Amino acid sequence: MLLSLHVRNLALIEEEEVTFTDGLNILTGETGAGKSIILGSVNLALGGKADKSIIRTGKDFALIELAFKADNDRQLAMLEEMDLPVDEDGTILIKRKILPGRNICTICGESVPLRQLREIAGSLIDIYGQRENQKLLRKEAQLQTLDEYAGAPVQELKEKVSGIYHTWKKLRDEWEKDDMDVSARKREMDLISYEIREIEEAGLKEGEDEALERQYRLMGSFRKISEAAGAASFLISEADANAQSLIGRACRELSSVSGIDEELDQAASQLSEIDSLLSDFSRTLSDYISGLTFDPREFEEIQDRLNLINHLKDKYGPSIEAVLKAGETRQARLDFLSDYEAGRDRLKKELALQERRLLEACALLSEKRREAAASFAAAMKEALLDLNFNQVEFQVDLTPDPGHAGADGFDQVRYNISMNPGEALRPLDQIASGGELSRIMLALKTVFAGKDELYSFIFDEIDTGISGHTAWKVSEKLGRLAKNHQILCITHLPQIAAMENSHYLIAKESTLGRTMTHITRLSEEESDRELARLLGGASISGAALDNAREMKKQARAARQAGAGA
Repeated sequence: MLLSLHVRNLALIEEEEVTFTDGLNILTGETGAGKSIILGSVNLALGGKADKSIIRTGKDFALIELAFKADNDRQLAMLEEMDLPVDEDGTILIKRKILPGRNICTICGESVPLRQLREIAGSLIDIYGQRENQKLLRKEAQLQTLDEYAGAPVQELKEKVSGIYHTWKKLRDEWEKDDMDVSARKREMDLISYEIREIEEAGLKEGEDEALERQYRLMGSFRKISEAAGAASFLISEADANAQSLIGRACRELSSVSGIDEELDQAASQLSEIDSLLSDFSRTLSDYISGLTFDPREFEEIQDRLNLINHLKDKYGPSIEAVLKAGETRQARLDFLSDYEAGRDRLKKELALQERRLLEACALLSEKRREAAASFAAAMKEALLDLNFNQVEFQVDLTPDPGHAGADGFDQVRYNISMNPGEALRPLDQIASGGELSRIMLALKTVFAGKDELYSFIFDEIDTGISGHTAWKVSEKLGRLAKNHQILCITHLPQIAAMENSHYLIAKESTLGRTMTHITRLSEEESDRELARLLGGASISGAALDNAREMKKQARAARQAGAGA
């Protein structure tokens, strides 16, 4: 559920904050007041396209904040998978700060990329406007809608079809790639044979390169190490006799008073350890120097070996393990080419088997879709009749096309509709106007109301091209949908506005040469006056107010009747 919207420095908005409620939230206002800015701000907060031109003139940034209350476990699980914290009360706070050239997006206080913001947004709210209505005209969108309506049985079959299809496609790609004549096959076999020999003759061992590199670094620094160790040995030997003599005398002096003072005994023990450490260090350094050797021939052999290994790594992979794996892969390829006809025959049989499996799975998927299509068409017809489409017919045309099987099956789907008696069913995209599409989308949403997990919806331009009795039908449908959902609806029709549970006014004012848009939640009396304004007239008369109140009374009666249905 969308709890609140906070906007700063966005276009005509200086700073506005509004809290929304359950049920039907109606937003009205004069033409040009900025209703599109309010809806646009929600879109921006949820990852919509933005540029610096939307930042209010004279300001450095624009800020939009949305607060949601989690409606279901799926939303919380998605946030948990993304390691995003959620308040104990389930509040989800989304912020987007838009600056020239960059955006800063946060969810629950954690910075996220724009892609992740959009992914989260899809689980929180649906926004329906003219653009979304147009999507319904595309065949791929119609297929997706039918599959969503069909639910788990179809989704499970789609996953199976997708898995088989990708296996089949991989085999088909191999078949096409390996379709070669004798000379091409011989050229590839010669090249692979050479590469296999090159890898095998190197006699590589895992970890060999790391050991050789350590040895190479040591021998390459032999002179520097030898000089440093020699100088250290000389300095120690020069100081050793005198230092050890003095330390030995100090130890004897302290041992003469041993056992009298515990603190002094500890100091004597430390000095004794220093004496031992100095002796040990001298022996260790001496042994190290005596073991230092440099064989120019060995150094050259190591260098040559490393050059060979690095050449193979450059050619076959970043590590010895990768080079050895490349050899195994090439050997398998050589074995296939050596027995080419038998290999092609096996591949052909496997390809045919996967194709049969794919077509069988597609047929099962098509059968499930056909079952769902009949139910979906009936539900859509009922919903459309409720929206004043008199004598409407709605049909889902499902056409299997085995020659074009893919990851989604082999069905072609088209929605057909007839909106007048005696008129033949025709594709939706050929006859539906903008207003009719808005109502069809509302019908679709009511059909899905009990199937999807989303609780919050925004409807923009749902009233395009309608009026009178049809407007009342749309209003009643929104009221029924709002019983179990939160709806934000931008409208200019009084019939729809009268159905409100909460009413907001979007208004524009000019002060000191600047224009600003405000959004305000209206009281009951203010809502009546706004409804009277929508009913028309240069001034709001007592008759207009009475008419507005009567319209609200009818709307409340319709809501109560719907609640009891």
